[in-house]
Amino acid sequence: MSKNLVQFIIEEQRHVPGATGEFTGLLSDIIMACKQIAHSVNKGALIGVLGSADSENIQGETQKKLDIITNEIFIKANEWSGHLTAMASEEMDDIYSIPAQYPRGKYLLTFDPLDGSSNIDVNISVGTIFSILRCPEGVTNPVAADFLQPGTKQVCAGYALYGPSTMLVITTGQGVNGFTLDNDIGEFMLTHPKMTIPADTQEFAINMSNQRYWEAPVQRYVDECVKGKTAGGREKNFNMRWVASMVAEVHRILTRGGIFMYPFDTKEAGKAGKLRILYEANPMSFIVEQAGGMCSTGRERIMEVQPTGLHQRVPVILGSKNEVERVVGYHKGM
Repeated sequence: MSKNLVQFIIEEQRHVPGATGEFTGLLSDIIMACKQIAHSVNKGALIGVLGSADSENIQGETQKKLDIITNEIFIKANEWSGHLTAMASEEMDDIYSIPAQYPRGKYLLTFDPLDGSSNIDVNISVGTIFSILRCPEGVTNPVAADFLQPGTKQVCAGYALYGPSTMLVITTGQGVNGFTLDNDIGEFMLTHPKMTIPADTQEFAINMSNQRYWEAPVQRYVDECVKGKTAGGREKNFNMRWVASMVAEVHRILTRGGIFMYPFDTKEAGKAGKLRILYEANPMSFIVEQAGGMCSTGRERIMEVQPTGLHQRVPVILGSKNEVERVVGYHKGM
């Protein structure tokens, strides 16, 4: 019989000496939030949650109604149970400290409550990304600086995919496992154990509309992929994919391989990349590396980058190991 997610985590916890169950409790709260978000996304226009909220987040991006709704769902599901000291979200300017009326725990939570929300009005898959960090020892009233930990410090990372079925994919540093929501019983069931990414691929994903802004190494790589074995000097032809939802892109790579790139470009002066390190790049890198893939900015391993700001952006190149290594090699002049 297939395990549900809570059973799976409890069994994993039994192998950790001194485990208190606090981490398992936190994951249970996150699971509940993802179920509630799945319900809101699924209902869409039926409950009037589609469309713009006529507001912007800290990054200057237009917020959808569901961006605000899902952010609130995540906060309310995780603020009360005593597992966290604070949270940080794409949709909030500063950190969210746990209110005084609730107990505080030892973890920090970062999240993008609705990744790919620009797709929501056209009914394309969206998702939630989250990362769990330990609060620094002795800190009871954390500030933004306490969240600025490299990705190697993550305790857990995961994403929920709201597609034809709702899935939750997580890692705690012991591989990657995928769970599918069974709506009949309201449980996430283990359906994709020990997910791995093939080292080779024939698919690449990138926003080609930004091509004129890319650096030479990325231009070279994509040009080779487009030309394929006929004129590109590669031994195979490639297919291109682009969903504009990082969750959907990474999930495809986890299930059949591929490379996803949102590289450095010169489109917007002063921005090192598009994707945010704390609640997009780091959690996805943790998952991809645990599945045997590779993640890089083009110049360094993403999870070794020392964050300097809550909403800091970084270039992202991740997926099948051999293709990512090729792009990194081009950045090194190889």
